[in-house]
Amino acid sequence: MTSENITLSYTRTKGFALVIIGASLWGISGTVAQFLFQQQGFSAEWLVVIRLLFAGLILLGFASTKEKQNIWLIWKNKRDVLSLLLFSILGMLAVQYTYFAAIKHSNAATATVLQYLAPVLIACYLALRSKKMPTFKEMLAIVLAILGTFLLVTQGNFQSLSISGWALFLGISSAVSLAFYTLQPHTLLSKWSSTLVIGWGMLVGGISFSFIHPPWVFQGQWSLTSYFAVIFIVIFGTLIAFYCYLESLKYINASEASILASVEPLSAALLSVIWLQITFGLEEWIGTLSIISTIIILSLVKKKEA
Repeated sequence: MTSENITLSYTRTKGFALVIIGASLWGISGTVAQFLFQQQGFSAEWLVVIRLLFAGLILLGFASTKEKQNIWLIWKNKRDVLSLLLFSILGMLAVQYTYFAAIKHSNAATATVLQYLAPVLIACYLALRSKKMPTFKEMLAIVLAILGTFLLVTQGNFQSLSISGWALFLGISSAVSLAFYTLQPHTLLSKWSSTLVIGWGMLVGGISFSFIHPPWVFQGQWSLTSYFAVIFIVIFGTLIAFYCYLESLKYINASEASILASVEPLSAALLSVIWLQITFGLEEWIGTLSIISTIIILSLVKKKEA
């Protein structure tokens, strides 16, 4: 093996490792949030506000000091300002709140898997916008997504839901919000760095939500474990996870990254079962794997098109 091949193999391995670490941290942070909601009495609203405000400030600080960006330039163009406000409130804030609320009313595994319906929603939207019928692989992904959702929320029983209707609504809303979050900031990201856009998105989303739920209005039980859990969600589950995922795109392509990102719902499901002793039967596991398989199928479609 030549030195060039060894270097290429090393950089790809580094990219794979980074995206797996980032996605795993996202999944683990969802399970940690479930612990805070269901065992420590924390409110989803407070955790969302704190996560967005602190993570946003740190990301903007990183963009200003490390990347040497003028973080205020984005506010000088009226079209960019409108786009940023839409992204912050209907994208960033909406996806954070609906995801955490879905965890609170069900569990991290179910909420994370339902959120991963977003790629299917994106594929359907793009097919409608281009007025083209979905390909066979896209249709297969849609069928698997519907089957997976059915098994996940009913355990295979047509006559009852295994989670509440409100939890199902929040989980689907989280997927819709994630689809909007993914598609809407395309123009912004073509002009500004992702660190800057995500940082402002988090901070503006957090400030907006503060008018509804101020960060000083707190409910729950503080303990040493609670402090570590909140720090983990803000630092590891947000900042480091975000950094690892973006950094991985320097070494591997977006299709490979999105396939490996399916580690997130798996890590959330496994940790929920092992740590929080959530019951996950055969139907739920089949449903989970069905939804995860849609990510792989759609990523392979995009890779072939590229």
